[in-house]
Amino acid sequence: MPENELRLRVAARFREVNGDHPMTAADDAYVSAQFVPLDELCAAGGREADEARRLMLARRLPLPGYLRSDGAEMVPRDLFALAERAGGLDLLEGWFVAHWDDESVGRAEWDAYLSGRYVCLHAVTPAAIRRKEFLTGAISAAENAPDAGAADWAARLHALVDELDALEPAFTAYDRLRFGGPTSRDTCVDAVRARHPRGGTAASLAG
Repeated sequence: MPENELRLRVAARFREVNGDHPMTAADDAYVSAQFVPLDELCAAGGREADEARRLMLARRLPLPGYLRSDGAEMVPRDLFALAERAGGLDLLEGWFVAHWDDESVGRAEWDAYLSGRYVCLHAVTPAAIRRKEFLTGAISAAENAPDAGAADWAARLHALVDELDALEPAFTAYDRLRFGGPTSRDTCVDAVRARHPRGGTAASLAG
């Protein structure tokens, strides 16, 4: 299959998953700082970009995280790292799914991983995915805790928020379009810090 056709098929699959939303100059700048074009990553590692595209279409590697407005397929710099850690592409799916006790959950996470939409993590690994899920759940539940508003509660909340902050990048406006609303950073980091500023009084923390 010609490389141009592979590019077109990857772009079409990407839009099936994410919708067809415009990338602004600000989106392009953010993505260029956080990700790398697939062609560049493959050239630097001695790999064939068209083979990587075939693997994406065969659901053996994740789709690009973004399509820049010039058409570049933007991928994480560690795109191939999980396969290497698993012992090769043939072992990657089983290794990935095994990180969840419930196989159905692991397979759902595998599908999410292959979609390329895990742009919410600096490093997309099963451990980071599981930790992000725990943190967002714990942060969301914190305001209903019996001791909500107390100083110890605020310290625990900010520790959770700080850890999630370290796991996640900043996101860009394009993400809010394709995800159909605010990102986890919006709801679980920025909004929580705005409602419960560090060093606030118990009354202000109780909101």
